[in-house]
Amino acid sequence: MISIIRTTQGGRRKLSRCATAGVLLAAAVFAGSLAGCQRPTGPGTEAPVTAAFPVTVTDDAGRDVTIEAKPERIVSLAPANTEIVAELGALDRLVGVTTYCDYPAEVAEIEKIGDFMQPNLEAIAALDPDLVLVTTGVQSEVIGQLEALGASVVAIDPQTLDALYISIGTAGAAIGEPDAADAVVESMRIQIGEIGEKVEGAPVRCFLEIAQDPLFTVGSGTLLNDLIEHAGGENVVAEDGYVAYSVEQLIAANPEVYLATKGSMSNPSDITGRPGYENLSAVASGRVYLLDDNLVSRPGPRVVEGIRQIAEALHPEAFE
Repeated sequence: MISIIRTTQGGRRKLSRCATAGVLLAAAVFAGSLAGCQRPTGPGTEAPVTAAFPVTVTDDAGRDVTIEAKPERIVSLAPANTEIVAELGALDRLVGVTTYCDYPAEVAEIEKIGDFMQPNLEAIAALDPDLVLVTTGVQSEVIGQLEALGASVVAIDPQTLDALYISIGTAGAAIGEPDAADAVVESMRIQIGEIGEKVEGAPVRCFLEIAQDPLFTVGSGTLLNDLIEHAGGENVVAEDGYVAYSVEQLIAANPEVYLATKGSMSNPSDITGRPGYENLSAVASGRVYLLDDNLVSRPGPRVVEGIRQIAEALHPEAFE
């Protein structure tokens, strides 16, 4: 039996049992460096009523980027960046997003400029953006081409929870919403702290599958590992980064709980029937859970919901 962690409309979540799950696994994760931002402040005030421009931010590619004026036409090349802009109250200034951007629902009405892997530069140019929010990895190759269009380009790609807080601040400064960014980060910290209070005590040993055939997981220095720890879990994977894992290693680690992301590129619904998996304590005890990949893998404000999903799987008694 595999349990799927569901999110209800009112924000409350529950565990439900499902014998079969037509589920898919998530897309690739790309590396980036941690970054900070320079927030403009008005002389003699604790915080500006409106953001001052020009403003210079240091993005997650380690680049110092100066934005001369408040961007009125923003293009986002990553779903997480789209979600950040929306959470900061600037959805009305988004003029272009990728085909992968699906949250909030209103983005369905925004012009599509290609997918995450291959953004359409001509379509972006036609939108005449002031600011393009990219990620790193494969998108690093198009930064120079986007700048040639005359737009400011800021890379947002945090790899840890602390880096995500910083990146939200960077995005807030870049789009002229630094106070909104502060409020979002503070709200996230409070909610994550409340979850942490519910799951205090001995952490539950777990494993998180992000791909299979071959089996891939996450170790320290990743956002997903941070989410596990804040959800009251102990990752059985000792390696750093994104790790290829063997069934032999998995059986030797023998996690109490087996987690797998439910996304768009592969199907983890056969976990309990895989050869050798019957030897896992998590399978024997029925503690196999599928997570919504969009909530745990997209580095944006909704990782709070992802932490709650993981916490409910690891500590169901705390959320009864």
